[in-house]
Amino acid sequence: MTEPAYTPAADRYGSGMPFRRCGCSGILLPAVSLGLWKNFGAETPYADSRAMVHYAFDHGITHYDLANNYGPPPGSAETTMGRIVEESLRPYRDELFIATKAGYEMWPGPYGNWGSRKSLTASLDQSLCRMKLDYVDLFYTHRYDPETPIEETLQALVDIVRSGKALYVGISRWPTEATRMAFNYLREHDTPCLAYQGRLNLIDRSMQQSGLTDLLRKEDVGFVSFSPLAQGLLTDRYLAGVPEDSRMALNASLRRDVLTHELTDRLKRLNNFAREAGRTLAQTALGWVLAEGATSVIVGVSRLKQLKEDIATAQLPSLTSDELEAIRKIMD
Repeated sequence: MTEPAYTPAADRYGSGMPFRRCGCSGILLPAVSLGLWKNFGAETPYADSRAMVHYAFDHGITHYDLANNYGPPPGSAETTMGRIVEESLRPYRDELFIATKAGYEMWPGPYGNWGSRKSLTASLDQSLCRMKLDYVDLFYTHRYDPETPIEETLQALVDIVRSGKALYVGISRWPTEATRMAFNYLREHDTPCLAYQGRLNLIDRSMQQSGLTDLLRKEDVGFVSFSPLAQGLLTDRYLAGVPEDSRMALNASLRRDVLTHELTDRLKRLNNFAREAGRTLAQTALGWVLAEGATSVIVGVSRLKQLKEDIATAQLPSLTSDELEAIRKIMD
């Protein structure tokens, strides 16, 4: 039986999703964006992936974050996105803001990794092919390469924009001083950095401690936060132990030794605080990252229920200064 054609919700921009200006640019990003890191590859039923992407778009999420090696297996998340674009989202391409990245190992040999001109340009060509796109809206260099001249990496980004294969470029996971140099180089070459993507959450605040968040504010560059829920630790999923089907139990990018008794106690206290304020633990954690200056938080979900909860965060009032102080005392 043929499925009916997808028609997005008519009120998708009136559903309560706020949009935030991304640095000094004309781009507005939804407060909550959808990341396709772990749960949109070939190992996930296509119908589930499609349902989550459609639900996100129906509720104001226009920004989809990918990378060349997202899956599993590597590349398959982009293939999934390409199939969804081809089958249902092509008519709405101009409403979508699709980002991808390159920098981590993708194919064998010396050119499938790091930050050379060859690696970045070849990777983007492959990504465009998998996603069935003529261009991406945002292309990131995903990892700082200390062995490649920084000018080579950055000039590759400039030339990618000039080629029309990306509208904007970004920096992801670079150290502070290299990021400062990158901002200057890109600005001087008329291709300013649109966004920095980094990890900031209530457990990992190293971006603040290193001065990166201060640099982003000073340079007026957008900040897109990945892992704002610390891969699920900042949800109610681990409050009573380690579920058998969780990332931690499956040793899938989240180690058991991270969940100490001390951290569990803090999470339980934060959960009680959140409930008293009429929020979930996840909504409180996402709200904190947004209050700390993120343009958008990238959520990775495996179930529609999780996506609904994360989207509802954007419709809640911003955390007050008193609430932020209380959260700080719990987590410090």
